[in-house]
Amino acid sequence: MKNLILVCLISLFAVPTFAQHTDPKAPKFRFDEKEVDFGTIERDSEGIVSYTFTNIGKSPLIISKVTGSCGCTVPSTPKEPIMPGQKGEIKVKYDTHRVGKISKSITIVSNADRPSITISVRGLVKPESALSLLEKKNKSMIEEQ
Repeated sequence: MKNLILVCLISLFAVPTFAQHTDPKAPKFRFDEKEVDFGTIERDSEGIVSYTFTNIGKSPLIISKVTGSCGCTVPSTPKEPIMPGQKGEIKVKYDTHRVGKISKSITIVSNADRPSITISVRGLVKPESALSLLEKKNKSMIEEQ
């Protein structure tokens, strides 16, 4: 019984100790914004937003994988390491052919102090207005002539 209590006490103190160890020289993300809002955009418009970040750590930041929460959200990321103090950018293209509310997430996997970070994309894709449909129709008629 004493051994069981001793093992439990050691476990209680050991787990938090291990959980708090991070490499002080590890790269670190600092995003200008962790949630980007497209606002209200029209259907079939260019749906691209950028997340700017700085490596505030003490070693190069290497992004190994960036994924969107669905196929309608396509991220692109720097291929080269981001050196300490340097800025980087992650661009996200959203398929604006889909009308409605945008609420998606982007997961970034890297060698940073937090190996996996999630950022958000929000907004609203509204249907094309009658005026923009008329402008498209007029443009296509002019191109046919």
